[in-house]
Amino acid sequence: MKDNDIPQNPFGLVADFDGDIRELFSVEHKGKLPVLTLRNMILFPGVVAPVAVARESSKALIQWAEAHGPETFIAVTAQVEPAIEVPTLADLYPTAILARIMKVLEMPNGQLNVILQSFGRILLDPVPFRLNPFIRVSAEHLIEELPDEKDREWSVLYDTFRDITFKYLKANDQISQEAMFAVKNIRNPFFFVNFVATNLPISVEEKAMLLEESNFINRTMELLRLIRRELNYHELRHKIQERTRSELDRQQREFYLQQEMRNIQSELGNGENTDVAELRRKSQELPLPKNVKSIIERELMKMERQNPASPDYNVIWNYLETIVSLPWGKLTPDDMDIKRARKILDRDHFGMEKVKERILEHLAIMKFSKNQKAPILCLYGPPGVGKTSLGHSIAESLGRKYVRISLGGMHDESEIRGHRRTYIGAMCGRIMKSIIKSGSNNPVFILDEIDKVGGQSQNGDPQSAMLELLDPEQNIAFHDNYLDFDYDLSNVFFIATANNISNIPSALRDRMELIEVEGYLTEEKKEIAKRHLLPDALKVLSLPKPIKLSAAANEFLIERFTRESGVRQLQKLIQKLIRKVVLESAENEEDETGLTLKPADIEHYLGAPRFSRDAYQGNQFAGVVTGLAWTAVGGEILFVETSISRAKVPRLTTTGNLGDVMKESAALALEYVKAHADLLGIDHRLFEQWSIHIHVPEGATPKDGPSAGITIATSLASALTQRKVRDHIAMTGEITLRGKVLPVGGIKEKILAAKRAGIKDIVLSTENQKDIKEIPERYVKGLTFHFVNTVAEVWEYALLPELVANPLDLTIIETPQDKTE
Repeated sequence: MKDNDIPQNPFGLVADFDGDIRELFSVEHKGKLPVLTLRNMILFPGVVAPVAVARESSKALIQWAEAHGPETFIAVTAQVEPAIEVPTLADLYPTAILARIMKVLEMPNGQLNVILQSFGRILLDPVPFRLNPFIRVSAEHLIEELPDEKDREWSVLYDTFRDITFKYLKANDQISQEAMFAVKNIRNPFFFVNFVATNLPISVEEKAMLLEESNFINRTMELLRLIRRELNYHELRHKIQERTRSELDRQQREFYLQQEMRNIQSELGNGENTDVAELRRKSQELPLPKNVKSIIERELMKMERQNPASPDYNVIWNYLETIVSLPWGKLTPDDMDIKRARKILDRDHFGMEKVKERILEHLAIMKFSKNQKAPILCLYGPPGVGKTSLGHSIAESLGRKYVRISLGGMHDESEIRGHRRTYIGAMCGRIMKSIIKSGSNNPVFILDEIDKVGGQSQNGDPQSAMLELLDPEQNIAFHDNYLDFDYDLSNVFFIATANNISNIPSALRDRMELIEVEGYLTEEKKEIAKRHLLPDALKVLSLPKPIKLSAAANEFLIERFTRESGVRQLQKLIQKLIRKVVLESAENEEDETGLTLKPADIEHYLGAPRFSRDAYQGNQFAGVVTGLAWTAVGGEILFVETSISRAKVPRLTTTGNLGDVMKESAALALEYVKAHADLLGIDHRLFEQWSIHIHVPEGATPKDGPSAGITIATSLASALTQRKVRDHIAMTGEITLRGKVLPVGGIKEKILAAKRAGIKDIVLSTENQKDIKEIPERYVKGLTFHFVNTVAEVWEYALLPELVANPLDLTIIETPQDKTE
């Protein structure tokens, strides 16, 4: 025990006062008083309390008081800072207690236990009389403002204070029953209040404030507030202890029952459950969220209570094995080398500049931003252009894992979100299965054929389920019905592929970044066949010498045997060609594997060509003009033919399986020609005596679009004037009723088709000039472009002054009406 500490049982020493306590409080002393300084204790008037004395100066004071007799008074106060060993008067609280020493007990360790009888309060003089070996000062008596015992306010306050005090004593486990009984026997209310104030375990500073209060009612009110605070503390502490005790009892009970179950299972021959131990070990090694940890622990407890032979045991085991198989916290580090990424993309795929540029942009952003969310791309375009295979190259360029699922024909929402565990044979969806398969939280994830996902049905709506998956704001907490907790998929690089984006719901389409993968041009197909398709076909063979395709044979194979946007059919034809060559070599037992195939060899092995490309047919006929068209498999040239014939009821006829837009273009062109007949030198009566027939060959092929506008207008002008059209010319452009030439699309494909057909001059709208600048120089070499704004400019360049051979006689037959006029 430290010097002047309160004893362990603060309410252990109780002494009541039978006389008039007012006399006790009013005792005064004249002269100097020695000051006994306490560290952690303050006495209140009338209280008898034990004090432990260990400081040498305090022992000297006790010896001095004993030498001067039992009637000697001393002053007792506390020091402000308990750590000070030699306090001065400035280190003490000025309000003290007048006291006498009743008894001194010397302990074996040299410490003195002194029992003090306190009297009234005193105020120490700030000027000390003597400092060594102990402080002596003058003191002024302080009056206690005691209430009348019959005062009703005091009576109610005291009863309340007494009740709260006994509640506190019951709540405090450190108070013995004997001490409580003794306290209950205190009859004097003033003594009771001061006794509680002396022994209540509150701070010395709070006790000093109470002692300074001269009004006894105010002191009691403040002490009541403090004891209520202590009572609340002990009640709260008791609740916490009870809660902890009940939790420990529950855990001990569960542990006991689990031990009993293990013993029973051991007796039955089941032994220790290694599945549970293994699953618990795996879960402890993973950085799992708190909610997932609690789920696993709950399921493991169920599993321990199950017989391994029961069906429920396997259901729980499958569920937990799925959870621990997820790649918690596993991220593949991204390779930030942009040059390497570009090299890989160029190596595996020819063309596709827009897609490659977008991937490299994302890689560059990731290099300077660690919080960049993975993009969600949708590559759309015709079949066979390499949308799916591009995913492999993207994964390799980023250094990520690669997974792919095909969504074509999917009609069940549970294939995306998984089945609820209430179903027999339930399992997680294909999304989470693929994440487990990849072993990484940031793979490149290909969602193939997203435009072929089924819509609303009795099995749910898979398209709506994709909304959460492909929304960067939602897939941070993707919810699989089987797992039944949220999983973060925000680091996954999703790439969807589609052929027709019009089949994708607008809400889903809005969540993806759409990138069009256009069909390959013949020039690009030639490079792909040379760099990829032929080497891949030969890779599986062990030929002494490679088989090669000449440039002419390569183009012949593409132009005459395929009609597609991609290269899938071309790949099959090359594989078939190699098989034919190897078979013939094996049958003839000749080494022909080192040959270079020419167009004749292609025809020898694959048979007659399946398709033909239109070639330029000259300008010998009036009304025949070469136009340019775009198709899904590339550009084509088409011929617009116009013939005129005398008729009693003139009319416009269109044939060639033309669509509504193209028919409207024909009517528009005819009206423009009629309106500007004078510009062409046409007699307006010609339209009243001659029928006009417009035909576009290959009638089995549907044709539509506005881009043949200037071609039809020029064909009509040539037929109605019998003038020649300039040699080796082709044109494309939409026209308006005012004769303005508007821009059209598919320029790149159309230009290459014209070049293949031997066209030298191409007429385009002035606004298409920007499209020409984006085409590589090698594709436009040898072509001359003529940009026009009006149909009149087209006629001025395209129509020659000379007439065709054997022109029609366009003489106007005068009618009686003409003669009358």
